[in-house]
Amino acid sequence: MGNIANILSVSRIFLAPLLLFLAWTSRHEQFLLLVILALVTDFLDGYFARKYQQVTELGARLDSLGDLAIYLIVPLSVWWLWPQVIIREALYVGTALISFIIPVLAGYAKFRRMTSYHTRGAKLSAVLLSSSILLMLLGGPSWPFHLATVIFVMAEVEELCITALLPRWQADVLSVFHALRLRGRKMDGAGEA
Repeated sequence: MGNIANILSVSRIFLAPLLLFLAWTSRHEQFLLLVILALVTDFLDGYFARKYQQVTELGARLDSLGDLAIYLIVPLSVWWLWPQVIIREALYVGTALISFIIPVLAGYAKFRRMTSYHTRGAKLSAVLLSSSILLMLLGGPSWPFHLATVIFVMAEVEELCITALLPRWQADVLSVFHALRLRGRKMDGAGEA
């Protein structure tokens, strides 16, 4: 538990209620700074886990819990701070939220735990979605958020496919192709038994 990657993941879990408080008390600038800090911890936890060979099942779960906390808190917080943005972008915000929740529920229904695939598509979409949201909140255009939402939906569809393919829970499945390979190995192993 005490490695740097896990500490960074846990920090996101603890930042979530603080983000809510900052949003509730209308502290726009502090909220944005803390969101940026949360995003930085999200990018660094995986980097440190790989660099120091501290990739663990617990770490994957903590990372997913940290992501869940931030992904659920930020839309509500943005609603409080910038309701006009949420109203204007309701279709895309709703699509992103539903696309996030469905794979979580499907993974929990199948494996009785959150998925922690950390796919390449999820990583790319996280970078695009978070940066486009920050850009939009700072007065930038909406089209990067729209594009990022489409990419995010595709990454979440891939997560659903991975859940359907895997016979048992597995962390860090980089893509649907990796899931197919894992499934093939499991089938070969079952056939030899």
